[in-house]
Amino acid sequence: MFKDRIAVITGASRGIGRSIAEHMAEHGASIVAVSRRSTDTEDLVQQIKDAGGEAISVAADVSAAADVEAMLKVILDTFGRVDILINNAGITRDALLPRLKDEHWDEVLNINLKGAFLCTRAVARVMAKQRYGRIINITSVVGQMGNAGQANYCASKAGLVGMTRSNALELGRRNVTVNAVAPGFIETDMTAELSDKVRKSMLDQIPLGTFGKPADVAAAVAFLASEAAGYITGHELSVNGGMHM
Repeated sequence: MFKDRIAVITGASRGIGRSIAEHMAEHGASIVAVSRRSTDTEDLVQQIKDAGGEAISVAADVSAAADVEAMLKVILDTFGRVDILINNAGITRDALLPRLKDEHWDEVLNINLKGAFLCTRAVARVMAKQRYGRIINITSVVGQMGNAGQANYCASKAGLVGMTRSNALELGRRNVTVNAVAPGFIETDMTAELSDKVRKSMLDQIPLGTFGKPADVAAAVAFLASEAAGYITGHELSVNGGMHM
């Protein structure tokens, strides 16, 4: 499916990002696993190589323009092109509005939204010249419906949707599609930190009666990155078990 395609995944060290990297590698993509520290993705890269795939690890703070430009240089020096970008890097700094600190607002918006902007801007130049590209932003169900205690996170994810649509309009004529995937409650290290009470409350809202797996999100991302989705752009695909419709 992705033979000879170069796929860049930010936040690839664990959870959804790692699952996306594994899934796309299994289908032939060469993987660029991006995280703050290259040591965080060394085992992932080795796993892909042991399975006969191709992968490299790149350290970058996606909220820093210099790091993103350096990341792009490594990718182009290694592979000569970039075909797929998955903007997955994200953090949470939860607090109710009166207690939400300025620095926690800035930190979440910088990683989740500015980081996606910087990475998209960097690869868009290459993709436009190639006249081919797939950009997929990982948003969230709470960016669609809101969530108490997560004003910063919800704002960052809702902002990604607006950016997705604007970039789709700009890049479509260069055969570059830009879409988003909005996961619901997915079993990851991040969600495992929630209390049993919160988890039960969330489960009660899901018509399918179960939490999602990272592989569910990876499959949706792979579809939007594939040739089968070549006529889809500016779309946000929900993967939430019916939690929000």
